[in-house]
Amino acid sequence: MKGKTIQEIQLGDVASFEKTISETDVYLYAGITGDINPAHINEEASKQTMFKGRIAHGMLTAGLVSAVLGYHLPGPGTIYLAQELKFTAPVRFGDTIKAEAEVIEIISEKNRVILRTTCTNQEGKVVLDGKATVMPPK
Repeated sequence: MKGKTIQEIQLGDVASFEKTISETDVYLYAGITGDINPAHINEEASKQTMFKGRIAHGMLTAGLVSAVLGYHLPGPGTIYLAQELKFTAPVRFGDTIKAEAEVIEIISEKNRVILRTTCTNQEGKVVLDGKATVMPPK
């Protein structure tokens, strides 16, 4: 399986991936990364934060963007070069997050594609906004 090449990609192309974030996802992410911030894993301590309860790691949410780029657009064979991120709202356990990428610039001579990356929750609220630079497969 091979993703889209630079010649097959067009401005405005869009792809997405959805996942419901579970407590297990958060604990596995914490274990893999070593990020055991109480905001993510300690219900009592997290009640004292501005979020009033546990939230998912921002980078766990950002990882869903990687799923879009690496599997859907451009897809398998894509090299992820850069990502700008802004976390705009918390992701809570049980939220269904839709990660979406839209092609906003194509740099054919360098085999680069720039995509707007957005994650929204089940209410349509943007929880992550950014921009990715990738190298699609040849």
